[in-house]
This record gives sequence, C-alpha cells and structure tokens, in this order.
Amino acid sequence: MSQLLPIEKRNAVLNRMAALLEQERVTLKKVNHQDLSNYSGEDLAMEKRLLVDDFKIDGMILSMQQLASQEDPVGVELFNFEHENGMKIINKTAAFGTIMIIYESRPDVTVEAGGIAFKSGNKILLKGGKESLLSNLKIVSLWHQALEENKISTAWVEYLNYNRVETQAFLEKPTQKVDLIVPRGGEQLIAFTKKHATCPVIVSGRGNNFLYIEKEADLQKALAIIINGKTTNIGVCNALDKVLIDSKLEKWPDFATKLVAELRNYNVEVLGDERFSKATNVPQIESELIWHEEFLNYKIVIGIVDSNEEASAKINKYCGGHSASIITENDAIAQQFMEQVDCAAVYQNASTRFTDGGQFGLGGELAISTDKLHQRGPIGLQHLVTNKWYIYGDGQIR
Repeated sequence: MSQLLPIEKRNAVLNRMAALLEQERVTLKKVNHQDLSNYSGEDLAMEKRLLVDDFKIDGMILSMQQLASQEDPVGVELFNFEHENGMKIINKTAAFGTIMIIYESRPDVTVEAGGIAFKSGNKILLKGGKESLLSNLKIVSLWHQALEENKISTAWVEYLNYNRVETQAFLEKPTQKVDLIVPRGGEQLIAFTKKHATCPVIVSGRGNNFLYIEKEADLQKALAIIINGKTTNIGVCNALDKVLIDSKLEKWPDFATKLVAELRNYNVEVLGDERFSKATNVPQIESELIWHEEFLNYKIVIGIVDSNEEASAKINKYCGGHSASIITENDAIAQQFMEQVDCAAVYQNASTRFTDGGQFGLGGELAISTDKLHQRGPIGLQHLVTNKWYIYGDGQIR
C-alpha cells in the first residue's frame, strides 16, 4: 500500500461510496436493526451511538461528498528554504501509511473515519465493536464495492473482526505494518490501546466538559447553553457535565433554583457542592472525585466558586482537556479565561456541543484528540498527515 493513489482515484471512491450508501439505505437500516435487537440495551449512550437511521445515513453521505470536494491534504508545501550552497529544501505533507482505528458501537465511524484516512492517502484497518458487527461488515462491503468498481485493491480498507484477545495480540505484535493507531471510545478502550500498542497512539479522550457562569453573564444565554450542552445528546464527548457559578453573580441562588427546575424538566439528575446544595435543596455530592467523572448520562454537577482564577484552576484540575465554556459579556475576562484553561477547545457564550470536525469546518473528524501531539481537538483531513523533506541538489557535499 506504499504507493499513493492519485487524488482523482481517491475522490472517485468517495463519491461512489456516497452513492452506494444512498442506494443501500434500506438494507443498511435493516442490518442495523439486527445489531440493535442483539444489543442488551444496558448502556443508553452506547445504544444511541449504535443506531443507524435516515439522519445518520444522511450524515455519512454528506461526509463522503464533503471529503471528495476538499483539497488533497497530501503534498502540501509547509516550508521552503534555499540553502546558501544552492540546494532547494522543501517540506511537504505526506501520508502516514497504515492507520488503525479502534472504536465502539458507532457504525458511522466506519464511513467517516475510513473516508478521512483514505482521502489522506492512508490504508485503513477498522476494528469495530462486536455490538455493531453486522452494520460494520455491511458498510465495509460497500467500501470494497466502491474500490473494486474503480479498479483499486480492497486491501486499502480492511476490517479486523477480532475479539479482545486477538486485538491485544495484534497491538503487541502486528501481523502487518501499522504507523498510527486512533482509539475512539471510553477510557477503558483508550487505556487498553495505550497499554498494548507498539506504535504511536493519538488519544481521543474523555469529555467531562465544564461551563463557567461569570458574574457578568447573560443568564438567558447561560440557561439555553446549559440545556443544549447537557440534553441534546448525552452519549457524546462534547456534552456538558459540570457547571461552575461565580458567587459574585447577582442573586445567584435565584438563578440556581431556576436552572435546577429547567434541568429537571429534561429529567436531568442534578447534584451540587455544599453551597449549591444548600441554596437549591439538590443532593450534595458525596466526594470531590465526582468532579473527575464523565457521565454520558442525564446527570450534572453544579458548584459555586469565588473567583475567575478559582474557576480556571478547578477546570484544569478535573476536566478531560476537551472543551470548556465561559458565559460572560466581558470580553477581556473571557479572553483571559480562554487562555488560562488547558482544553483543546475553549468557548465564550456558546455550547461545548460544537466541538466537532464538521461544525469546525473540517468536513468531519477522525477523532477529537485530547493529546497535544501531534494534533489537538478535532482531527480532520488536514491533520491526518505527517511530513517529509525533499532536498534538490547539484552535487553539494558538507
């Protein structure tokens, strides 16, 4: 797979994949229904991610179309230098080679992540979860059809139907060259991958996102943003889990009472620190450790802080390094907060639910990285490349 496919070929496969997803829409939903009925249903968030409906298929098709229309991310010039001895030195983006994606329950990853890896010139190894096996195999058969129709080897997209033991063995001693591994899923999956992998791993980490209501906040905005961040999709890493309120906010107990009532309208379980609990009668948290937790559920923890510095420090101590938002009309304070908070995405007066490759204009994402190397936040097409130096000489020696 070392030879890079021409961009026209890569785009043709993506466009054909979009057409096949439309053509096989009914069959895909039927196959996915089988996966859903096989699933125990013990994890609400997992079940939500497992579902393939018309809305999800529309998203898969759009992702393929957007990827096909984007510029080639391979061969982009990053640096150009002419040495005093006349050598031309150019640094350009290059494909990694083979990328392995390990993920749970989301058949749309088989389309979207596969497409991003393929467009950026890489071979893809897909290792999906057993709960979505039938849906994944159906989607991979469409990938193979799109490749074959364009006279390209189906080895470019490979599905690894491995159990946990086989996956561990492959990570420790790969039977083929793997250049990069991206795990997408819960903390256990990520820890398992990091422990056993023998090549670089980009961590698509946990959420546990925070929102801070500063004393100059517009409370109507705050309420709408919290409800959106917490309730629109509980099973995603950009959902909201924690809220901090500035004790200098005028009549904060009144706002707190209103916020609790609104969250309860959406069946959200509300817990508070000592001060918030006393002001609103919600159950008090039993341990500070809960500030570390990502819920992926209808659950939220709300606390009171006495300064912007305390809010930043608390977020940096407990959050997952994913997303944090400040609600304030004071732009200088917002900027200071955004610079101090150590997250991949920082917001002023907006929902953390926007941390997403599609929403950020990347045309989808392979994962959302909470690592700092080599890319942070949504990993789009543009980031799924390494680089390479090209030096043109005329007999120069050093």
